Amino acid sequence: MDPHIDHILIVDDDREIRELVSTYLTKNGLRVSVAQGGRPMRAMLEVTPVDLIVLDIMMPGEDGLSLCRELRAGKHKLVPILMLTARDDETDRVLGLEMGADDYLTKPFASRELLARIKSVLRRTRMLPPNLQVTEAASVLTFGDWQLDTTARHLVDKEGTVVALSGAEYRLLRAFVDHPQRVLNRDQLLNLTQGREADLFDRSIDLLVSRVRQRLGDDAREPGYIKTVRSEGYVLAVPVKITEARQEF
Repeated sequence: MDPHIDHILIVDDDREIRELVSTYLTKNGLRVSVAQGGRPMRAMLEVTPVDLIVLDIMMPGEDGLSLCRELRAGKHKLVPILMLTARDDETDRVLGLEMGADDYLTKPFASRELLARIKSVLRRTRMLPPNLQVTEAASVLTFGDWQLDTTARHLVDKEGTVVALSGAEYRLLRAFVDHPQRVLNRDQLLNLTQGREADLFDRSIDLLVSRVRQRLGDDAREPGYIKTVRSEGYVLAVPVKITEARQEF
């Protein structure tokens, strides 16, 4: 097997979807494996490396959200995940992103769009600049009274208290601290955090900004960190300092 061919794992309880997607992706130059649920998914990951997982949300037993959360907490946490959902529901999408998914696609979908999304996620995860990738060396970004630990992927306040972040919250905050004091519009934030073109009516960024403000203890009416710029977007209003390891304030 050519090691340069991307290996995609399809996890879906619908056999017809597994077969159709597998056939289409294989014809388009990808290596494909399939699993009908969590147990065969784990077995597959134990024996062969995977470049991306296409994970259905609506499955009996262990659903896609719980499996996504498990993957992000374990040794396969860096494998990109594209979620499939049968419901075009903003709450489902935000939950999937919060669990750590890199993108989502609503059923029914065109095979061509799935292929495009897969290539987009793979390209984005491989082309991120070094300061956006998790490395062995610890890196800390300090802003105001907070430190963002990019290895542990959590916040630390000035008293040393650790504040856990969901995957989506971390990616959004990371986008802000990597572009401090610069206005970022919703399209830019969606591309930086999800690697896709923004949906004109997609308000998931607004919901995530609200959640991150809560983590920072920011007053939504008069925020000190993430400010709203009317008709433009959002901006991290404080400077950021980069250090190699977490420092005491």
